[in-house]
Amino acid sequence: MLTPPRTIVRREAGLYALERALQRRGFRHVAGADEAGRGACAGPLVAAAAILPEGRRGEIDGLADSKLLTPASRERVYDEVVARALAYAVVVIPAEEVDARGLHVCNLAAMRRALASLTTRPEYVLTDGFGVDGLDVPGLAVWKGDRVAACVAAASVLAKVTRDRIMVELDETYPAYGFAEHKGYITPEHTAALREHGPCREHRFSYVNVATVSGRDGSPPRARRPAPVVGHAASADLPDALFSDIRDMPSGDVAGASEEGPDEPMERFWAPGSTVGVALGERPRPPAPVGEDVVMEGGER
Repeated sequence: MLTPPRTIVRREAGLYALERALQRRGFRHVAGADEAGRGACAGPLVAAAAILPEGRRGEIDGLADSKLLTPASRERVYDEVVARALAYAVVVIPAEEVDARGLHVCNLAAMRRALASLTTRPEYVLTDGFGVDGLDVPGLAVWKGDRVAACVAAASVLAKVTRDRIMVELDETYPAYGFAEHKGYITPEHTAALREHGPCREHRFSYVNVATVSGRDGSPPRARRPAPVVGHAASADLPDALFSDIRDMPSGDVAGASEEGPDEPMERFWAPGSTVGVALGERPRPPAPVGEDVVMEGGER
């Protein structure tokens, strides 16, 4: 039995080469998935998935790994991705879920949920760094995928801009920490604020630096978080403006991205005790550069 010839994709071939090679093999709809906020010790973890059109329409000027773009460039690229994508989805996992389930578990669950929420069914999936199981289509984990595959880069921009705007909103509720500038990453300024004020509810108490300043470093991760206010959902401190641009969907309990762009109806999904929320069709707000140091439960990597 003859086997098809191998397809070799060289890194120097450019950001669109991997998707084009897959499309030539018959996989028309290639989805990319990425996350933002792994290395932050405050705020939610955000994952996104996107499918770009074939051909020239799917080529977005300036598209790159979101960490390599300036804030102004991210804003422009975000608008282009939203306008051109065949489908896209963004999933938000709050800090309390990261504490309860663990960072890596939440990361994979968020990417899986984002991919499952796409209204255009992917025929192949590319993920940044980690393989995602539980999908019914073939996929490939790509090292530095947001610098290698256009659809992964598009997902990274969606996740980054969404998370940054959430942190800007949280800065209004918790101004002592400077979330609007460092977005919850472990900068010297954030570390100093943590030591002075202690953590707020939006910090991740499973992270060793937060657990240490909270005085709960000897407790299991789930016991480190402060008790929720009686009569309020655990996510009650999240600002309402977080979902200001999300519209109600006519049916279903999970929002799916529109093939026609952001004018399609969408749903607010953040039920008390829910694992993830799906936020779609969002408009960008000013982001800021971030660091990518990952602080895992009980230590550093």
